Formats: sequence, C-alpha cells, structure tokens
Amino acid sequence: MRAHGTRDDKVGELIRYGIVGTGMMGCEHIRNIRLLPGARITAIADPVETSLGWADASLGDARPQRFRSAAELAEKGEVDAVVIASPNNTHRDTIAPLFDRGIAILCEKPLATTIEDARWIADRAASHSAPVWTGMEYRYMPPVARFIADVHGGRIGRLQMLAMREHRFPFLVKVGDWNRFSRNTGGTMVEKCCHFFDLMRLIVQAEPVRVFCSGAMDVNHRDELYGRERPDIIDNSYTVVDFSNGVRALLDLCMFADGAEHQEEIVATGDTARLDVIVPPGDIIFSPRVGFRAEKAVVREAIAVDEAAMAAGSHHGATFHQHEAFARAVRGEGPVEVTADDGLRAVAIGVAAEISAREHRVVEMSELGM
Repeated sequence: MRAHGTRDDKVGELIRYGIVGTGMMGCEHIRNIRLLPGARITAIADPVETSLGWADASLGDARPQRFRSAAELAEKGEVDAVVIASPNNTHRDTIAPLFDRGIAILCEKPLATTIEDARWIADRAASHSAPVWTGMEYRYMPPVARFIADVHGGRIGRLQMLAMREHRFPFLVKVGDWNRFSRNTGGTMVEKCCHFFDLMRLIVQAEPVRVFCSGAMDVNHRDELYGRERPDIIDNSYTVVDFSNGVRALLDLCMFADGAEHQEEIVATGDTARLDVIVPPGDIIFSPRVGFRAEKAVVREAIAVDEAAMAAGSHHGATFHQHEAFARAVRGEGPVEVTADDGLRAVAIGVAAEISAREHRVVEMSELGM
C-alpha cells in the first residue's frame, strides 16, 4: 500500500485508519477498530487538544500521528480509510480534502446538516475511487439486523405498518456545546432521527412521499443559556412518514425518558403477523394472527451479541459489526451497504420533519426535490 493518503485499487491485508474527531463517538470508533483483525489506527485529527487527549484512553498502546485538521491528515497521514466523527456542520468541509486523495471514507450520521450539502457529498461519492459509507449504526445492532431479515424474509406476510420508538436520555454535553443549536446539528430530526428514517427506508424498501411531524422543545435545555442564546432543539415528537408503496411508518421520540426500560422498540405489522424488537435486552417477539379470542401463539427469542463488541460502544454491538462490513468494502470484498445517497435521503426526511414541526403542516418530499 502507498503512503500519504493514496491507495492501491485493492487494499491489502492491513487497513490503516485515520479518525477525524476524537470526541465520544470518535473514541467509540477507535475501540471497535482495535477489535478488527488486520486494522491499525495510524492517524487522528481534532482541532481541540483536549479531544485528542480523550483518544489516548481508547488507543491502548497505539501511538498514531496527530493532526489538527482533516486536510492535514489527508495530506500527511499514512491512511487507507478515514472515519469522520466531527460535528455535523463540519462534514462537507471535512470530506472535501479526502475526496481529493482517493481515501475510503466512513462519515458518521447525519451525512450533513442540509440537503444541499448532503447532495454535494453524494454526488462526489458517486465518482469517488474508494468506498464512501454513511455511519448508520442502528442497522447493525444484531437484534435489529435479525428483525430486518425476518421482515424481508416474509415472516409477517406483507408489511403494512412500521412503528419505532426511542425513549432515552437528553443530548449529552459536547465540546463547545455545538449540539445545542439546530444550525450546527440540522435539528433533532436530522441529528438524532436520521438513524430511524434510514431504517424506515431499509425496512419498507420504498421511498417516502410525505412527512408530518408534531414536535417541540418542552422539557430539556429550557433553562440553558449560551452567550445570549437559548437552545432550539426538539426534545419530543411524533413523525408519520407515508411511503410510495402504501406502507406508513411512525417514529415516537422522547428525550426525557431516560428511566424507560427499553431505549429502542421497533414493531412491524404485516397481514399475517406482527414482529417486535426491543433494545435492550435485544429480544425479538413474533406474534402471528390467531383470530378473535383464540389462544395467542407468541414466540420470544433473545438475540445474542458479542460481549467484546457490546463493551466497545454504546450501540448494542452495532459499531463493531458496521466496521466489519466497512472493512470488507475497503478491501474490495463486499459492497458499500450504506451509501452516501442513503445518507442524503435520511437527511431529507429529517429536514422535512423539521419543517413540518415548525410550520405545523404536512411536507411533500417533492417540495425538497426528492
């Protein structure tokens, strides 16, 4: 393999990784990459010295090159692939110099904070010589991956309704408090919910045609003040998405429910059965139709998750399994499973939801050029 950001047509046994952004998510990527065979972290970049220091606890004995920017890493780092975990509003500028070097890219969700920037990235990715992958960890939680396979395999018959719930803790504190403002995050429906909008498209296997979101900032961050500004991020919402094949999907988000037993729940209902997945604990519940007052025939199954993968991150083992798939793509041994176009389309649904919540109306995806 060649040094300084260039790559052969097919990467060899060892993949050299760079990490841009070494905050909480960047460190989670570091811990999971270290579990991969044939992987080495050779460069990290962050403009904040404190953040670079946080990486040390996750790097073990590794001592990668340290840079202040993605551009410097792209120019001087000896890397085959770069993971971008910098703030959402930096993604376009962070990716640009990597495109110029032919480096494989995994960009954390959301791909960008606006449809314009996400489309620019997707257009560049389409002609890029190396894989470009949008980081959508929720696809790779083992219970969720099994749930998706069962739905696509016909276990519930013809899918008609899809419901998702995330009841969780508030947004965490980030460097510079960048995640308190929609101008930096794209808004909660982009920043947080793009995961679920991506899952909707993947499970339904169709494109959205209209979105209605009722949401507001009702509990969290209301007493916070940054300079003279108060946060403007939604902390609870209901979002309904109508798809082109007639399936409808619902997302129920609450970010002041950190005492809930289950953080994520997904329910797919078809014409012959219903299927639930709950995380934690990671169980799948199959409920076939049995008729009025007939005895239920519910089957519950616990889906195992590798303990090392579970311990390396906060996404129920998903980050590790995503990296396994990304490494296959980098080596030319598998496809890009979550494309930049997937990232663009998830952002677009989130933007539609933000508009809908603000303007109290249904938003047609055609209004946004989608």
